[in-house]
Amino acid sequence: MDNLIRKMKKRDISQVQDVAKESWHATYEGIIPIEVQDRFLEAAYSYENMKRRLKGSTIYVAEVEGKVVGFANYSPVSVDGSVELGAIYVYPTYQGKGIGTAFLRAGIEQLEVKEILLNVEKNNTIGANFYRAKGFEAVSEFDDQFDGHSLKTLRMSLKVKEGLRK
Repeated sequence: MDNLIRKMKKRDISQVQDVAKESWHATYEGIIPIEVQDRFLEAAYSYENMKRRLKGSTIYVAEVEGKVVGFANYSPVSVDGSVELGAIYVYPTYQGKGIGTAFLRAGIEQLEVKEILLNVEKNNTIGANFYRAKGFEAVSEFDDQFDGHSLKTLRMSLKVKEGLRK
């Protein structure tokens, strides 16, 4: 399967919103109540917030046959060369096809970072296992309040000099 990883454009917003909604619902079913997910998605992925994200961060999209099937959102690179990976979301039917790895490679190569940091919900075993398989290590664990819902969150780090596992 050929996919193109490129920087997101404003015209991609509605497709990215759809990827976020579908992948959130699939990922967090049984972990975060659906009404909490929907409130978060409506706020975090509103058109205005997406325009702000486009200006203040780096967002990559994956395109397959002209359709956006996933996205990754990186913060600006800090002075020490670290970056926060705020999201990698891929339609469930496209997971396991190398798109998440391609997003990590794009961030490493194009942003020239020394370390990628992220938070992942501990019960999101697909996400946590993906990051571990790529060489990320858990550096801490904390309780997080998410719209009144309690979550266990892992803080993970990848030192880029060690490289990304295939």
